[in-house]
Amino acid sequence: MTALSVNIDHVATVRQARLVGYPDPVEAARLAEEAGAFGITVHLRQDRRHIQDHDVVELRRVVSGRLNLEIASDEPMLAFAEHVGPEQVTLVPERPDEVTTEGGLDLIGRGDQVRAAARRLVAAGIRVSVFVDPDLGQIAALDDQDDVTGFELNTDAYTRASGAGATAEFEKIEAAAESGLAAGREAYAGHGLTVANVGLVAALPGVSELNIGHSIVSRAVLIGMRAAVEEMLEAMGEG
Repeated sequence: MTALSVNIDHVATVRQARLVGYPDPVEAARLAEEAGAFGITVHLRQDRRHIQDHDVVELRRVVSGRLNLEIASDEPMLAFAEHVGPEQVTLVPERPDEVTTEGGLDLIGRGDQVRAAARRLVAAGIRVSVFVDPDLGQIAALDDQDDVTGFELNTDAYTRASGAGATAEFEKIEAAAESGLAAGREAYAGHGLTVANVGLVAALPGVSELNIGHSIVSRAVLIGMRAAVEEMLEAMGEG
């Protein structure tokens, strides 16, 4: 079955809204793993709008599965990742005025920067993935990224579409996954996935992991973290 990495960023969003000590993202991570999550994902943004440095340090200590740290490929973020040593770093684009991550990395235009960042992280013993749109040109650009072992396909356009549009977007994801897998890399997917739309993506051959956060945390507000994770795993299994 496709593994689930739970993104707990928005547990921290609630905490930072009042600058208090609760809810605790680390406790949320523990509950998610107890419910069957394969790992935990967090995005340490440059503006620190949700996850904080100390969260990542503590998560590195307590997460029993794979800790996947999403960061931009700039110097302070890379230095922090080297210091903490998560199992995996996923390089993502980042703009200060965006609400959430908008689109994947431009591996064609920024290949040199990504290559240098990946080389540095691998030298520190960290595996590297990249967040990319399901575009065959971007997948082909992975051929120049020897230190990148995995790629996460951005599913946002698929989750926002309907009818024939959703079918077309899903076919892009399917083709991109096949292309990247054929080149020997691990395929992941995520962004905007819910229990209502996760089934087809979870059933994609070779896609080994889904990174899902906002919808799980939103459900957890109403039914609890364990129940929300179990509900998502059930939906993935039905796919």
